Amino acid sequence: MEIIETLLNVYLWKQIGIAAAIFFVFLLIRRVFVRYVLKTVFKLLQRSKTDLDVKLLLAFEGPLKAFIVVLGIYFAFVYLPLTPYQDLLVLKFFRGFIIAIITWALYNLIGAYLFEELGSKLGLQIDKILIPFLTKVLRFIVIVLGLSIIAQEWGYNVSGFIAGLGLGGLAFALAAKDAIANIFGGIVIITDKPFSIGDWILTPSVEGTVEDISFRSTKVRTFANALVTVPNATLSNEAITNWTRMGKRRVSFYLGVTYTTTREKLEQCVKEIKDLLVNHPEVHKETIFVHFNDFNDSSLDIFIYFFTVTTVWGEYLRVREDINLKIMRILEGKGVSIAFPSRSIYMESPVNYYPVNIPSKNDEKT
Repeated sequence: MEIIETLLNVYLWKQIGIAAAIFFVFLLIRRVFVRYVLKTVFKLLQRSKTDLDVKLLLAFEGPLKAFIVVLGIYFAFVYLPLTPYQDLLVLKFFRGFIIAIITWALYNLIGAYLFEELGSKLGLQIDKILIPFLTKVLRFIVIVLGLSIIAQEWGYNVSGFIAGLGLGGLAFALAAKDAIANIFGGIVIITDKPFSIGDWILTPSVEGTVEDISFRSTKVRTFANALVTVPNATLSNEAITNWTRMGKRRVSFYLGVTYTTTREKLEQCVKEIKDLLVNHPEVHKETIFVHFNDFNDSSLDIFIYFFTVTTVWGEYLRVREDINLKIMRILEGKGVSIAFPSRSIYMESPVNYYPVNIPSKNDEKT
């Protein structure tokens, strides 16, 4: 009996050793696959005109590595002398891991680049605000499907779970009414499209650049570089000003010159400033107003009103600076001075000044 037990132990350890060797062989295959096969395919795909192939390979790289490891573990266990129940258990684990790996690969595959590439291939223009929302929705669906398939593999009744959710739907809706309101607010924002990602918006709650929109909220980067998260339910019920969608950007101000300016010089200044704006390549030609508008308290006011072609804040400031400097050059060429707030006081009769005797130190002593 002892000899038989010894032989069985030797046979068992031999089987375990062979199983471990099978697993290490698959680890070696994984290393060769990563070092040579993946690198070679990656270099070949980099020569293509589109980046979609490279991004697809990067999306499947991690799942493929995990698949080789799981395959090695499965063949190692299959080689061991297990009972039928243990074999079935190993098979269930293997199928569950395969489903999880496929779910992982599809999760990586669903990204912003996928919608952009498909849109360009099909000639469709997908709004930037839809891309993150669709990505999150599809990834959520993929995870739910993957978990439900794994649960079915292990014999769980998914339909019963869904029915249970239906029975508790009312209580869930009452408890999560704010979250549901934010989701519907996000749907309203996406369907109405009052803004896109990257747009500069102004609302009663926040002003800044839209960075992201999710199920619950919209993230806005303010000009102080702070990130503000606004609930979609709040944002969908507010007036939204989208400054990015301006076709042109307004400039409006009064230029005050001194009352010593003659009529002829004032007319020449108005004419040359208007010619400057009409001939400027970065000024919109549709609406330009330059007129002597008002006799102010301390200045003769020239009303200047026009639009810049660009709506970008930095370029707008550059164009406005250029125009301001050229207006100053026109005024300097005509010898016209810019007025500043002042007030003149006229006395009806001369004022008599009477000397005041200030006592000296010697007078104080006496």
